[in-house]
Amino acid sequence: MKYDFETLIDRSQHGSGKWNGMKEKKPDLSPGIVPFSVADMEFKNAPEIGEGLKAYMDTHILGYTGPTEEYLGTVCAWMEKRHGWHIEPEWICGTRGVVEALMFAVRAFCQPGDGVIIFTPVYYPFYMAIENHSCQTVRCPLVYEGGVYSIDFGLLEKLAAEENSKMLILCSPHNPVGRVWTEEELRRITEICRKNHVRIVSDEIHFDIIMPGHKHTVIAAVAPEDEIIVCTAPSKTFNLAAMQTSNIIIPNEADREAFRKVAGHGGPPALGLEACRIAYTQCEAWMEEMIETIHQNYRLAVDFIRENLPEIKPVELQGTYLLWLDCTALGKTKEELEEMMVQKAELFLDEGYMFGEEGAGFERVNLAVPRRVLEEALERLEKAVRG
Repeated sequence: MKYDFETLIDRSQHGSGKWNGMKEKKPDLSPGIVPFSVADMEFKNAPEIGEGLKAYMDTHILGYTGPTEEYLGTVCAWMEKRHGWHIEPEWICGTRGVVEALMFAVRAFCQPGDGVIIFTPVYYPFYMAIENHSCQTVRCPLVYEGGVYSIDFGLLEKLAAEENSKMLILCSPHNPVGRVWTEEELRRITEICRKNHVRIVSDEIHFDIIMPGHKHTVIAAVAPEDEIIVCTAPSKTFNLAAMQTSNIIIPNEADREAFRKVAGHGGPPALGLEACRIAYTQCEAWMEEMIETIHQNYRLAVDFIRENLPEIKPVELQGTYLLWLDCTALGKTKEELEEMMVQKAELFLDEGYMFGEEGAGFERVNLAVPRRVLEEALERLEKAVRG
């Protein structure tokens, strides 16, 4: 490979939330332990981004800065090239993150008490976005059978038909279960929501990170005439969470105005805009190697678990870099499972219950780590389970 995905950066003194959180959970941590929790990468950033930002600092002033025509054109070109999705520059609304955008969307299009449908288990800030505006969380649990997750369309029809249901927040690809929804599934979602006047907000922050053999479809490309808001960002793809830059795509002009009224004048910072532009124009090769590295780590983890820990069932990873493990056969309560992971295995994961009650007994593992770090973690897991 051209790029370095094996050098580990010690982030323990860098203000990293997950590294600090790991130390808080276990102050007597053994040397060399790396967390596998929060979804940022333990990979060095693409060198083109660092070099580009240095050059930017030589020629720019860090005053109030908004997106340029070049920036907007770059985002449009990325959507067209990588996702076959044509968008117009004026559709792009900048925010400092997708979670922030979800908060804005609920405030802009829902009234307190309205119902918002989510497919659970799901990324936990979805609950926050709903409940912070005094809306009602309407759970539509995914069906888990034979190690595969699917949508209960019968239940979705029922929930969408309820008078109180006003919005569906979709996670595509789905975090934490790793599903990449098919075009047919997305069409059924849009048909049900259109019939029942339920607005769709789609979190597609992981949409670039798709495993071999699978294809991501932007939901708005399936039903462009619908009132759909698509939340995108370079942050997961290029490990740029600290740059606080997201591109929220809103084709409907009235919806854009309503969204911007709630969002106010804040937006991505200058360095975030430039990092995104550099990533989308210069770092595609780095991204392709990153995806291959994630896939290799996925195969390593699955092969090791199947050979040494058959009680644990890895759920097929179709998209994202987050492996969902079914640990229910270990027969432990969620508290016992977490205790084993933290104290015995020194594995700091995102516990399944964080994503909703349907996630109890599961663990989410961040695979964006150097291979040797993953190998060591798997060995500690086997020792903890067998001990």
